Amino acid sequence: MKLMQTNKGEFGYLKRERKRRIIIAAILLGVPLFIFISMWIYLGTRNTIWTIIALVGSLPGCKAVVDVIMVMLAKPVNPAVYKKIHAHQGDLVMAYEMYMTFYEKKCAIDAIAVCGNTVVGYTSDPKADTGFMAEEAQKLVRKNGYKVDVKILSELRPFLERLDSMNAHKDSLEEGLKFTPDPRYPDFTRDDMVKHVILNLCI
Repeated sequence: MKLMQTNKGEFGYLKRERKRRIIIAAILLGVPLFIFISMWIYLGTRNTIWTIIALVGSLPGCKAVVDVIMVMLAKPVNPAVYKKIHAHQGDLVMAYEMYMTFYEKKCAIDAIAVCGNTVVGYTSDPKADTGFMAEEAQKLVRKNGYKVDVKILSELRPFLERLDSMNAHKDSLEEGLKFTPDPRYPDFTRDDMVKHVILNLCI
């Protein structure tokens, strides 16, 4: 099965990631299970060193199952919503389909836009604590050296209006900001680096 190469932060990422993680979990669990069953049949008993090897070998598979569960909790962006957001994206640096996790709370973020010190996100999750998620994301981005103000909205129309405003004032929002390129990502702009930090908070 060939999976579409969709990177984290792109529309369609969660669908691809679900398939990828399921395949990995199946392989990592299938190999030790095959060893256990085949040696049980061959030797006629489970009480062998092969059972221990199979048991230890299943640990990576168990971790992979947890990864599958985590990505299944994340909600892909509704295609109709994506089309609406993309129509207002303009020249902004955007990311889509994120599942932001902190120790206390988790939240699906449909999209974020980055422009200078302004980061605005949108979530369709009715249970999302937008204030908490924005505050924690802002803290971590600032700890990485980028002074930004993060806001997460729970209504689509205000988010689209904010995208239009950010596009209209893009030059002024980015004016005067100092930025030293990261040698690990020489082609990244400041907005790209802020996006990169935020994506590292997500599965």
